[in-house]
Amino acid sequence: YMFKLRGNYNAEEKGIEFKAYNEVKDLVKKLPYKLTRAQERVLEEVLLDMSRPTAMNRLIQGDVGSGKTVIAFLALINCVKSGYQGVMMAPTEILAAQHFDTIKSYLDIIKENISVALVTGSLKMSYRKEIQEEIRNGNIKIVIGTHALLSDELEFNNLGLVITDEQHRFCVRQRAMLKSKGLNPDMLVMSATPIPRTLSLVLYGDLDISVIDELPPNRKKIETYFIGSDKKERLFNFVKKHLDEGRQAYIVCPLVEESEKSELISAKEYCEELKKSYFKDYNIGLIYGKMKNEEKEKIMDDFYNGRIHIIVSTTVIEVGINVPNATIMIIENAER
Repeated sequence: YMFKLRGNYNAEEKGIEFKAYNEVKDLVKKLPYKLTRAQERVLEEVLLDMSRPTAMNRLIQGDVGSGKTVIAFLALINCVKSGYQGVMMAPTEILAAQHFDTIKSYLDIIKENISVALVTGSLKMSYRKEIQEEIRNGNIKIVIGTHALLSDELEFNNLGLVITDEQHRFCVRQRAMLKSKGLNPDMLVMSATPIPRTLSLVLYGDLDISVIDELPPNRKKIETYFIGSDKKERLFNFVKKHLDEGRQAYIVCPLVEESEKSELISAKEYCEELKKSYFKDYNIGLIYGKMKNEEKEKIMDDFYNGRIHIIVSTTVIEVGINVPNATIMIIENAER
């Protein structure tokens, strides 16, 4: 019954028939690496969905590092090459900026001159107005951004594809708001959160589901250990060994209580304690929810560029910062 319901839901929505399937397939050959079999399968599902006269509603679920962003990129290319604009929304400025950089670098690699803009809350008003005008008149083809994309002032010329990353961070209303900025555009949602298939039918009854169930070659398995707090000194010595080899680490402090004040105090106190004791010879950065975005960006930039050895963070760190040199994550009070 659920499948029948889903089928009817999608079939009733008239959508755009995107026509750049062959061009996109040719561009895949220009990428610097070969797609995995799972990526090829999911790309095929997405491109076939986009070529149909009904609106696509598809969830791509895949582990961190499985290569969801390149699928999103190729879907955006299919959209732009078919004469439409595409938009991708991420839950944090850090992640939006990362997607923006990745997509720009892919465009350079495949030698395509397509205009891309980044729209976030911290843009200066004069510059934001300028970008909004370029999006409104259709000069900017791909827009990457945060919740700032939901602003009433942001209007598209002919929006054809809406992508949301880390789906569980957006509610249905936000998805609908972004979708309403076009005439029934195709919808692609991405998530690294593993959801059992039976549960996903309940949560995402209106979505077809694609799973990227294969990591690119040469990825090492992630080892996870649960240890008691009495082993802390041994653990920190293990971390120091990695830091001394040039690596970096995350230390995550979940909320002690459900209040921003306690979140801040616990993370700050913990950070100070580490600076004075175990890690006094290393640079430590602190990130928490209510920090100004510029401060967060500065610390993440320093971490990304190796100026900070350890980041102490609340769970605000949970989505999408790609720092390959950070090889260890400690989660304090993991039961939280």
